[in-house]
Amino acid sequence: MIAHKSYSMKEVAKVTASELVENDPDHAVISELLTDSRKLADPPNSLFFAIRGDRNNGHNFIRDLYESGVRNFIVEEGYIIPEDIKANFIRTAVPLRAMQVVAAHHRKSFNFPVIGVTGSNGKTIVKEWLYQLLREDYHIVRSPKSYNSQIGVPLSVWQMSTEHNLGIFEAGISMPGEMICLHDIVLPAIGVFLNIGQAHDENFDSETDKIQEKLNLFEGADLLVYCKDYVGIHEEITSRNLAAKLKLFTWSRKSKADLQVGRIVRKEHEAEIQGIYRNQFLTIRIPFTDDASIENAIHCWALLLVLEVEPEVIRQRMELLSPVAMRLEMKEGLNNCSIINDSYNSDIGSLTIALDFLNQQKQHPRRTLILSDILQSGKDENALYRQVNDLLLQKQVDRLIGIGPAISRQQNAFTVDAKFFIGTDEFLQDLSYSAFVNETVLIKGARSFGFERISKALQQKAHETVLEINLNAVVHNLNLFRSRLKKETKLMVMVKAFSYGSGSFEIANTLQFHRADYLAVAYADEGVQLRKSGITLPIMVMNPEEQSFDAMISYRLEPEIYSFRILNKFTDVLRRRGDIPAGTRIPVHLEFDTGMKRLGFEEEELNELIIRLKNNKHLKVVSVFSHMVASDESLHDAFTREQIERFRRMSEMIQSHLNYPVMRHLLNSSGILRFPEAQFEMVRLGIGLHGIASSPQEQRQLQMVATLKTTISQIRQVKAGDTIGYSRKGVAAKDMTLATVGIGYADGFNRRLGNGIGKMLVMGQFAPVVGSVCMDMTMIDITGIPAREGTEVIVFGSDYSILDIAKQIDTIPYEVLTAVSDRVKRVYFHE
Repeated sequence: MIAHKSYSMKEVAKVTASELVENDPDHAVISELLTDSRKLADPPNSLFFAIRGDRNNGHNFIRDLYESGVRNFIVEEGYIIPEDIKANFIRTAVPLRAMQVVAAHHRKSFNFPVIGVTGSNGKTIVKEWLYQLLREDYHIVRSPKSYNSQIGVPLSVWQMSTEHNLGIFEAGISMPGEMICLHDIVLPAIGVFLNIGQAHDENFDSETDKIQEKLNLFEGADLLVYCKDYVGIHEEITSRNLAAKLKLFTWSRKSKADLQVGRIVRKEHEAEIQGIYRNQFLTIRIPFTDDASIENAIHCWALLLVLEVEPEVIRQRMELLSPVAMRLEMKEGLNNCSIINDSYNSDIGSLTIALDFLNQQKQHPRRTLILSDILQSGKDENALYRQVNDLLLQKQVDRLIGIGPAISRQQNAFTVDAKFFIGTDEFLQDLSYSAFVNETVLIKGARSFGFERISKALQQKAHETVLEINLNAVVHNLNLFRSRLKKETKLMVMVKAFSYGSGSFEIANTLQFHRADYLAVAYADEGVQLRKSGITLPIMVMNPEEQSFDAMISYRLEPEIYSFRILNKFTDVLRRRGDIPAGTRIPVHLEFDTGMKRLGFEEEELNELIIRLKNNKHLKVVSVFSHMVASDESLHDAFTREQIERFRRMSEMIQSHLNYPVMRHLLNSSGILRFPEAQFEMVRLGIGLHGIASSPQEQRQLQMVATLKTTISQIRQVKAGDTIGYSRKGVAAKDMTLATVGIGYADGFNRRLGNGIGKMLVMGQFAPVVGSVCMDMTMIDITGIPAREGTEVIVFGSDYSILDIAKQIDTIPYEVLTAVSDRVKRVYFHE
C-alpha cells in the first residue's frame, strides 16, 4: 500500500523512541510498511517490521529481504545485526507496537474526518457500503478488504494522503487491551458501533467487558451511531454517560430513537424499510432481503442522515447498493487456465491484495490481469495508472487487458504487455478463447463493468454442483495445529488423494505460501504434477512403484522405503542411471511397522537394514516414520503409547548408526492434539487440515474447509401414496413438495444416503432424501420450504458437516470427502 508521505529512518527512530543503527544513509527514507516478506512490492522504500508470532519470526526473513533490495528494518532490541548486511536498523522492544506508533504518527498529519466502525459482525460490509454511498461526495481512503486487526489497522491508516478528505476504517479485537492501541491509530471523529455477538467470548470475562473494550475506539470522538436494540451496548453507553462527551445518534425498531425504524417489507429481490426521522416519514429500498443486510443498511442510513445527506439522495443511492466481494474465487478455466474472480470492485488497495493472491499461484507460467477503470480514486488519472503499472511490474504480471475509457486513455502509462477496450461488450466481441492458454487470469473490475460475464465466459463449463474450498480455513487450521507444536518441530502436510478431494496444487500452493516444511503424496504422478505446477517444497511419496522411480529422481521426489525389495529395486535404478553426479545421495524415508501391520520394516529387521544402509553410497535417510493405529480413540491409548515407545526405540537405533541427522515423525492429525510428547522432529498433518478433529472440543476450534453445493433442477407436487425414484423405493406418506437436485452417486453422494437416511440444507432447513439416490440426481422433500428452481442446496458444509454424513452411513469423514467426484467443479476462495 502506497503512502505519499515519506519519512526518514531518523524520524521513525525519534517517533518510536528507539535506537537507530544507520549503515546505509543513502537509502534511509521509507514510504511503505511491510510485515510479510511474501508481499514485498517496493523494496527500496519499504520498512520491514520483524514481528515475532506464535510460529513465525520475522527476523528469520531479514536476509532474504535484504537480498531483494530492502534496506530498512525494525527489529527487537536483542537482535544482532549481521556484519555483511549493510542496511539501516531500528532496535525496539516490540516491533508490532513500533509499527502502530509509526502509523499513529502518520495519522496525526491529516485533519480530515475519519469514521471508525466496530462490532462483532458486518464491519467490512458497512465500511464498503458507506464507501459506495459517499464516494460521490468525498475522496475516501478506507480499510482494504477486512484489514481490522492489530496489523491490519496500521496498514490501512498508512494509506492516508493529502488526496483524501474522508477516511473509513474498521477495527476488530480479540483480546482485552487491544482497542486502545487501535484508537490511537484511527482517532475517529465519527463512530459506528454495529452490534455485539459471541465472537472471542472466550477471551473476555463477560459481554459487558467486551462492549467496554470496543467502546474505547470512540474515546474523544464527536459522534457515535448505534442501535438501541442491543441492550448491552445501550446500557454501557448510558452508564458511561457518553451523551455528555459526544453526540449520540440512535436507531431502533423497539423504542424511541433518532431514527425510528418501522415496517420492513420483504419482496422477492428487495426490502423496503420505513422510518421516521425528525417527524418526517422516510423510506429506503435495498436490493437485499436478509436480516443482516437490512441491519447493516440501517446503520448506513443513520450515518448518512447525521451527515445531512438529503433523504432523496440517500433513497436513490440505497437502491444501487451492490454486494461486497468478501472473497477472491479461483475456478478452473478453459484451456488449462485458472480464473481468479474479483469482479465487484476496483481500487488500489484491493488490487494489491488480489495481486498478492495471484502471485501465490504457481501452477501456470503466465499471469494475466483483466482490469477495469479504477473509479473514485481521488488521484490524478495519469499518476493513478502509472502507479498501477508500477504495481504490475512489481507483482510480475505478464499481460494486462484494460477495459474502460479512463484506462484506455492512459494506455501510454503502461510498459507491460497490454491491450485495451472501451467497454466489456467490446472485449467480449473480440474474445478469442485461444488467447487464454495455460495461464492464471485475475479478473478485477468495478461492478458497473459487469465483469461477471467475462468470468463466466472463461470458466470451464460444468454442471452446477460445486465443491467450494475455503483457503482461509486451510490457513486457520494449519496455524491451529502449528500452535500445538514446539517451535523446532517441522510440519509435513498430506496432499495425497487429490488432497483428500480438495484439489492438489491449489492446496499445495497455499501450504507452500504459508511455509509448510514438507508435503506427502500417495503416488509419484501426484508429486510430478505438483512439481509441474511450481511446487518446490520437499515431497515424500508414500507408495513408490518401480515404474515411477526414474520420474521420482528426475522431479526430486523422495520415496518411502518400506521393505528390502523396494530398497533393492530403487538402489538398482540409481546405479543404472548415468546422470547422477558422483557423491550425490538421493533422499529417502524409511517406514517402520509399529503396529499397523500394513507396510514397513519390523523391529527384528533393523540390524540387516542398518548394514545395508551403511554400505549404500547412493541413499541418504532424511526421515524415519510410522503410522499410528488409533490415536483418535482413547479406548486404545495404551496401545498407542506402546507404538510411541516402539517407534522411539527403533528410530533411536537407526539414528545411532548413521553419521548425519535423521528426522522422526509419527503423529497424525489426532496424534498432534492428543500426544504432544511424541512430536519428535516432525509431525504429519492430514484430515485435520480440512477441519476434522477427534474430539468435540478440538472440533469447535477448527474450521470446515469444504462445502459441497448443488441447485434445485425441478420442483413438483406429489400426492400421498405416489412412489418416487428407482424401484419405487420412495413412497409419499402425505402430499409433499418434491425437489430434484443435480447431484447423484456419480458425483460422490453415497447411495446409502437414500430413502430418508440422508438430508440436505435448503434455505437453512433440512430436507430429507426421498427414494433412491440416482447416478446424477437426487430427490428431496422440501415441503414447507419456500424454495424455487435454481435455489442453492448445501450437501455438506459448516452447518451440516461431513462428520454428520459419515455417522449416518457408518463410515469415516475421509471416505465422504475423497468420494466427491472429479467431475464436480472445485471453486477456491480467499477472503
